[in-house]
Amino acid sequence: MKISSINRFFNILLGAMAMLAVALISAFLTMRLAIHGREVEVPNLSGLTIAEASQAASSQGLNLNVENRFYSNDVAPGHILAQSPTSGATVRREWTVRVTESLGPQKVSVPNLIGQTERPASILMRRLTLDMGTVAQLPVDAENGVVLAQTPTPNASGIDRPRVSLLLSAPQDPDATAYVMPSLTGLTLASAVARAAAAGVHIASIEDVNLPAPPVPTAPTAPAIPAASGAPVAAVPATAAVQPGTVVDQSPLAGYRVVKGDAVHITLTH
Repeated sequence: MKISSINRFFNILLGAMAMLAVALISAFLTMRLAIHGREVEVPNLSGLTIAEASQAASSQGLNLNVENRFYSNDVAPGHILAQSPTSGATVRREWTVRVTESLGPQKVSVPNLIGQTERPASILMRRLTLDMGTVAQLPVDAENGVVLAQTPTPNASGIDRPRVSLLLSAPQDPDATAYVMPSLTGLTLASAVARAAAAGVHIASIEDVNLPAPPVPTAPTAPAIPAASGAPVAAVPATAAVQPGTVVDQSPLAGYRVVKGDAVHITLTH
């Protein structure tokens, strides 16, 4: 009797363990199906109009966000030039696909804004359907708020987007320690942050560029340049291959006078 009772106990225990294992496996499979059931493949939006791309994304349960607008000689205006994530990538539903819209070939001429104050310059740019880019300031002995330099330069051709960045004059601070702005182009974000910090400035904003960027030439390695205060800044590397996460533009530009605590704006590829 005792042996039969023990056998019956073990049979019940094994049955319970088997049922528990089946329940756990079922729960695991249900969870995987639920997770993968919410995953979709990103469609190819390149070449579609914004409306067509929005519909294609929506049909997969995805959102569409026009993040940038670039000039293009190959893609018609209003059509998708690039996208992120790329087509074929697997993402969850409700994911946002960021796209770059083509503006077609550059037709607008970049105006000469040097010598103007910021407000008239911005009004003129809006009239020409140009966007205001980064606005930086440089302390100089001149009227406050006057455009000292611009990027792209006046009448520039082959620009990638309708955006003009300005360098404005600002009042000089006699107590401020001045530095020479080092070149950050060609560096990774971490290296750019470190180099900016060594020059007494900081990265204030970062802009991403979806399009593949061409190689960025940088100045050859040179000794540290002494600033107005006599403090040196870091030397510039000889070359840097453009990879995702590489700085391709900066404001203020290399060589401009900056003071401790100034903000620097950079553009990264990804």
